[in-house]
Amino acid sequence: MAEWDVAVVGGGPGGLAAARAAAAGGARTIVLERAEHPRYKTCGGGLIGTSLALAGAAITVPARDAVDAITFTDRGRRAFTRRAGRPLLTMVRRDDFDLAWYGAAVGAGATVRQNAQVRAVDQDADAARVTLADGAVITARTVIGADGSAAITSRYVGVTFEQQDLGLEVELAATAEDRAAYRGRVLLDWGPVPGSYGWVFPKDDELTVGVIMAKGKGAETKQYLSRFVEQLGLTGRRVVRDSGHLTRCRDAAAPLRRGRVLVVGDAAGLLEPWTREGISYALRSGSWAGEAAARARTPEDLAGYEQLVAERLVPEMRAGRRLLHVFSRHPRLVHAAMRTPLGWRAFQSFCRGELSMAEVLHRRPIHLAVAAVGGRP
Repeated sequence: MAEWDVAVVGGGPGGLAAARAAAAGGARTIVLERAEHPRYKTCGGGLIGTSLALAGAAITVPARDAVDAITFTDRGRRAFTRRAGRPLLTMVRRDDFDLAWYGAAVGAGATVRQNAQVRAVDQDADAARVTLADGAVITARTVIGADGSAAITSRYVGVTFEQQDLGLEVELAATAEDRAAYRGRVLLDWGPVPGSYGWVFPKDDELTVGVIMAKGKGAETKQYLSRFVEQLGLTGRRVVRDSGHLTRCRDAAAPLRRGRVLVVGDAAGLLEPWTREGISYALRSGSWAGEAAARARTPEDLAGYEQLVAERLVPEMRAGRRLLHVFSRHPRLVHAAMRTPLGWRAFQSFCRGELSMAEVLHRRPIHLAVAAVGGRP
């Protein structure tokens, strides 16, 4: 018999949501995390309403700020600010957020093994096996991969990617003036290269400043971040952290499972292609995978997870790709749209989780506008 019912590789939000769901379903569950909580993770840390609802049902969300205003700029110019009157986004630091999910997973009955570096995954007709760097072998009825898009489980399952982007980010120590200026307000800048954008996210004593751009433009991405920080007047701030990461969106036909091994979140390439928002995708896919794994007795019992992703997440990703195509070709039209009541209402509804990206795109005026400017179906 397998030592565990479910082994989860990776202790981020997707992996810990999966572990919590599996343990709550009665499965003997272990999480294998290569680092040790709390640990830093490059991430904007902005929770949309979808993420907040899922997290709020499981943890006390360690919010650093609640955002109800957004300033939009076009390459640092033509700035305007829209205010919503009630929260749009909740700001968290990933070390705090992931630690809260760690507590939730352990509280549900999961075991979390820290500093557990995974070297290999394989399986046979009876169980899946995870081999650790120290030579230990963990056997489980099901393995859930949540270790990122470039890691072992994603490669094992054979996930392929349609879109890859480089995100660069600095965490700056905020002065009293910075905290007053950005409290409750996010800044979004449409960048100099098609499809790129930058952000400033307030987190009480820190400001997260980042940019993202298509992979292969490393020099341009660095220049954009440097220029962006300078335009914001933040050059003299102490840099608390300076990091980067690749985001990868899956091909439409990429697999989500190989026998007893399935992947969630970044490991599955599940994120929204335009905004590159991934936390809501990690929490949803992780929870569904954990629930399916707790019930599964054979690999075929895991097919329901693939169906949920196809029905609920793939349409959102398809819509995000269309909007990214429009944004890449017509960034100034997108900038202008945020000034309009229709554009601002749609953006607010997406941020709060009231409408998915697919539902936003299906709104008739937006659908017609996207079609008019050549948004691909």
